[in-house]
Amino acid sequence: MRVLVVEDEEFLAEMVAEGLRRDAIAVDVAYDGTRALAKLESGGYDVVVLDRDLPGVHGDEVCRWMVERRLLTRVLMLTASGTVRERVEGLALGADDYLPKPFAYAELLARVLALGRRVHPALPPVIERPGLALDTVRRQVTRRGRLLSLTRKEFAVLEVLLRADGAVVGNDDLIEQVWEEDTSYRTNAIRITISKLRAKLGDPPVIDTVSGLGYRIAQDPLTGRAR
Repeated sequence: MRVLVVEDEEFLAEMVAEGLRRDAIAVDVAYDGTRALAKLESGGYDVVVLDRDLPGVHGDEVCRWMVERRLLTRVLMLTASGTVRERVEGLALGADDYLPKPFAYAELLARVLALGRRVHPALPPVIERPGLALDTVRRQVTRRGRLLSLTRKEFAVLEVLLRADGAVVGNDDLIEQVWEEDTSYRTNAIRITISKLRAKLGDPPVIDTVSGLGYRIAQDPLTGRAR
């Protein structure tokens, strides 16, 4: 999942962003509506956490802009006012959910994950392959019953590949879904992460490299399906 946090209180924005990153979510941040529109123009976000009272371009206008362009991106609107009228107005603008400040991070995370499930096809909370299980709720991976210690990026890469169910996932898709916008291919971030992930997963190999295209979950040589 890739999330854009739009909040003019920089401390709050960075606190939310860092929390989401700890939960293996790729996050970009904008501190005003103008920057938010510029980032949304490039697309690729599953969820926007959008403060309503933004400087420059108001949060309401950002929401209207998204609705007019029929973006698939879901909107979780934040505001300091928790009145029923404010919530109704925010939802009427096209927001998918509404969260008044102050809020508990655990609730924000639950709402972001719920909105993300509306964008992607529903999958069970535990994605399983023979000898391998990835628990999206507990953020845990086991191989043949052994709990693996994965970094946030390693977990996120494995989740993307498992969700692809054997389809090839290219570098562009991995960058978009797992890393933040300032990631450069020159850092070899993908190659290094895949290499470390393979080592932790052990044999037989779980991840195949498809030359010139990207990566996929290893195929069973007999069935041709992801194993």
